[in-house]
Amino acid sequence: MAEQETALIVGAGRGLSASLARLFAKEGMKVALAARNTGKLVGLAADTGAAVHACDAVDPASVEALFAVVTGDFGAPNIVVYNASNRGGRGPITELDPDAVRNALMISCYGGFLVAQAAAKQMVPAGGGTILLTGASASVKGYPNSSSFAMGKFGLRGLAQSLARELQPKNIHVAHFVIDGGIALLDGADKRAASRGPDGTLDPDAIAQSYLQIHRQHRSAWTWEIELRPWVEKF
Repeated sequence: MAEQETALIVGAGRGLSASLARLFAKEGMKVALAARNTGKLVGLAADTGAAVHACDAVDPASVEALFAVVTGDFGAPNIVVYNASNRGGRGPITELDPDAVRNALMISCYGGFLVAQAAAKQMVPAGGGTILLTGASASVKGYPNSSSFAMGKFGLRGLAQSLARELQPKNIHVAHFVIDGGIALLDGADKRAASRGPDGTLDPDAIAQSYLQIHRQHRSAWTWEIELRPWVEKF
């Protein structure tokens, strides 16, 4: 009988992370959720049986402590997903708050580095694992008045590409997801989704299926990046 897998989702919330947690739990995985604000995860934890942990993804000590407690409770994670992100505000570069931009870069990019580093420290000696990093259309296209978001997401994509080349020969699958479009909220509260018509925004459950498929890919045919967008999205 195969050993039960452990999944860790960092930057968990009610959208994509919730769909991932439900799917991973359905697949028989032990699931751990991490976020700065754990109060928002109470309902999801009850639904999935997931463990909830407070973590500041830009604090090395906090990330190290997270991996230590998850490993102690469930065993070393087989799959780690980094979903944390921050836009840092929109507007002309002449008007952006430098502190807000720094915070955005720390969360979108540096936090991804810390989480990936902690995962790699466990996966390299274990001989395998999966690290999945969530990007956006801004990962490959810098939009006007959105420089801070572009910098953070470009950096995360660069991290993913570098780590894929470094860690793939060590049986660690690193992949980056370009989520090109808005993600619908399954509670029906997203008015934008309703206004765009059928499948006008990405269904988070459908996105989650792609994450699982990447995790399950045979290592003779790995991909390091995948783009997902609604069929009506222009690109």
